[in-house]
Amino acid sequence: MAAIESAMLGREERWIKHYSSAHSILLVGEGDFSFSLCLAMAFGSATNIVATTLDSYDLLIRKYKNAKTNVRDLEILGSALLYGVDATRMKIYSDLRYQKFHRIIYNFPHAGFHRKEDNPALINMHRSLVREFFRNARRMLMVDGEIHLNHKDTSPYNNWRIKDLASECGLFLVECPVFSIKDYPGYENKRGGGSRCDMPFKLGECKTFKFKLCLAAEKILEQRSTLDLIHKMPAECQAVLILEQHQAPLLDKLHSLGYDHVPQLVKQQTSKILISTECHMVFACYLNYVKETFGGGTSYALRQSVSEPLMTGFRTYICSVPDGTWRGYIGILEELRNLSILRSKMLRQMLANQVHADQHI
Repeated sequence: MAAIESAMLGREERWIKHYSSAHSILLVGEGDFSFSLCLAMAFGSATNIVATTLDSYDLLIRKYKNAKTNVRDLEILGSALLYGVDATRMKIYSDLRYQKFHRIIYNFPHAGFHRKEDNPALINMHRSLVREFFRNARRMLMVDGEIHLNHKDTSPYNNWRIKDLASECGLFLVECPVFSIKDYPGYENKRGGGSRCDMPFKLGECKTFKFKLCLAAEKILEQRSTLDLIHKMPAECQAVLILEQHQAPLLDKLHSLGYDHVPQLVKQQTSKILISTECHMVFACYLNYVKETFGGGTSYALRQSVSEPLMTGFRTYICSVPDGTWRGYIGILEELRNLSILRSKMLRQMLANQVHADQHI
């Protein structure tokens, strides 16, 4: 306790290896929280640290003999500790969705001890874990921030092809210095699973893979995402879901990004109401309901309430729209209002036509 109180006295910027007390730091997949505590003790404070684990608190203190003490010390130093956080879905967690970080650190990711480490199926599981981590982490990174992944650099671990996975997610490798556990006093690497979960694993040759956002790649990924979304929409909605200010560049990019033709509906439906791809993403269930409501024949499905899609849409917006604001959400609601007016006019006309047809039977 005395060491903690002494550490908290200094408030000048302090460094330990690649990390500064001035950085906002997210730690992912922490074992017994000893790495987080190592940084906190070096900084003299943990107010800039958010440390997460997939385990619940109860499971954590059962698995690791030092976890309870480490957690207590981190709380005293001011760290935010989050339990039950999946590295492949962390962006959706309420305590993380609005935050951006200078450094996001994942020490020795591992998908579990299911087979021998050189088994291709297990390697694919590891790769999938890291890929989804990157996809989440890049959306939580400040523009000048870095994602650090500490990883073994020998066979079979080099078969994970960490650099390729990062590239898929719009990240590029800045540097790859040697990782030495001696640089982090107090840190104890843990197996994390099985009967020996509290035991260390052999490190061998390891490196700290440092990645940054590749802004050019980020734009391409966004364009691909937008185009893929358009192609998945109901046919009658495709063209009108392209933002007017983005329409020309998107169409110009179709061929270069692997699309061989421009959807004919883009040309055919330009006179219809314009709804953004963001609006469709947020209110997908509501917009897809257009097809059910105004389907062929006289089949009207009017049982679904409006309130449920609106609530679902709001939750989707909060979880999925990067840096979403109330103003942005209100803009999407305005788009939805315009579409609702159009839907109402169509429905009234359809009902009037049906009444007219019934009168002539």
